[in-house]
Amino acid sequence: MANQNAKGFKRLINACFFSAAGFKATWRHEEAFRQEVILFVASTPLAIWLGETVIEKLLLIGSMVLVMLVELLNTAVESVVDRVGFEHHELSGRAKDIGSAAVMMSLAWAAITWALILL
Repeated sequence: MANQNAKGFKRLINACFFSAAGFKATWRHEEAFRQEVILFVASTPLAIWLGETVIEKLLLIGSMVLVMLVELLNTAVESVVDRVGFEHHELSGRAKDIGSAAVMMSLAWAAITWALILL
């Protein structure tokens, strides 16, 4: 990371650029993330329309944001594991499997949230 000594407002600006680069890389390299973003874009208007209270709307939308957040973290873990090496290693496989399990749990949480609020 360039300019790690930046302070104050400059550090914040740098962080925004690094975050944008992270979103761009994830969008480019992860089909699952693209699918989750499309699901988020489609479900957000539904959540606003179907949620009866502000809290329900926030829970419906927030559950989808959680899925994307966990996918970003999973992608980061997978990228680091792949950076270390492509040869099979039990711990590398375990790290990737755990990241995948976290994504699955977030998807299950989103489904349960939607079901309990809308049914």
